[in-house]
Amino acid sequence: MGLPAVWGALAISYKMACPLAQENGLGSRVVTSAVFFAVGAGLMVHVRRALLRELRQIRRIAGAAQNVLLRPLPPRVGGLDIAAAQLSADHGASIGGDLYEAIATEHGVRVVMGDVRGHGLGAIGTVAAVLGSFREAAHDEPELGGVLRRLERALARHLCERDRAEHTLPGPESDRHTAEEFVTVLLLEIRRDGEVHALNCGHPWPYLLTRGRVRPFVRAEPLPPLGPFPLPARLPARSCGPLRPGEGLFLHTDGAEDARDARGRFFPLLPALSAAVRDGPLEPQAVLRAVFTGLLRHTGGRPDDDVALLVLHNDRRPVALNHGRVAQHVPR
Repeated sequence: MGLPAVWGALAISYKMACPLAQENGLGSRVVTSAVFFAVGAGLMVHVRRALLRELRQIRRIAGAAQNVLLRPLPPRVGGLDIAAAQLSADHGASIGGDLYEAIATEHGVRVVMGDVRGHGLGAIGTVAAVLGSFREAAHDEPELGGVLRRLERALARHLCERDRAEHTLPGPESDRHTAEEFVTVLLLEIRRDGEVHALNCGHPWPYLLTRGRVRPFVRAEPLPPLGPFPLPARLPARSCGPLRPGEGLFLHTDGAEDARDARGRFFPLLPALSAAVRDGPLEPQAVLRAVFTGLLRHTGGRPDDDVALLVLHNDRRPVALNHGRVAQHVPR
């Protein structure tokens, strides 16, 4: 309303006060039209600049909030080299429905990788609830099963609070709406001796990376995703074997495997990984860059779903104790 009001006030003032505006000749009409056009164009340019300044400020605030939520991981955690990145399917959003975190605890390095139903900005609230719970539970809970139960409770609380905030009516419709929400979660615990333990709720298992070779790290059926079904009474973590020095793990969300090109063909994730580790030492940043480059080229730069990738590399060195036995791998 401000722009039309100002333009109208200037037009009336010009018409009433300027003698040239009172004349009916062709020349006076041309001059009057030119004045009105110049005033209108000037006002539009001013408003456009103000809107651009506001948009830049909003983007800075949103970027800061997103970095707090899905903060950049340090390059090294508990003797492991780490590289991670996320790509949102929503244009203009730097995060979406995928989540990851790696934390060094007294129990080892604990890692979470998850995927919220849906994608983009609409899933950020659920991402915040799950990540916030993990960052506390990873330190507090001695067993990985306890961490997973904390995530389940945090998700349930978030969904109930969101339904109340949206004024969802109680009854079958509310129950159905909540039952449709779910989160796939992969929890890893990499202990000081390199042994890996995991709990998986509907998420893709990671790949084991060695020089020149890629293979699935675990071949087992995961639990159902968090949300639709309660967790079982017992949650023993699965022993996955050792992550030896020089080896790495590649964690991903299903957006990486399900990405399609213009002809509907899926992204060849396993060949892309194999090519990334074929030559030279295993470097997490190089692996991440190679896979993301191939994925963006495959999709034409516009993936249909959020994608998150995380690469762990065991750079610990073995330390021999008495009698020549190797006891554990400790961080350098």
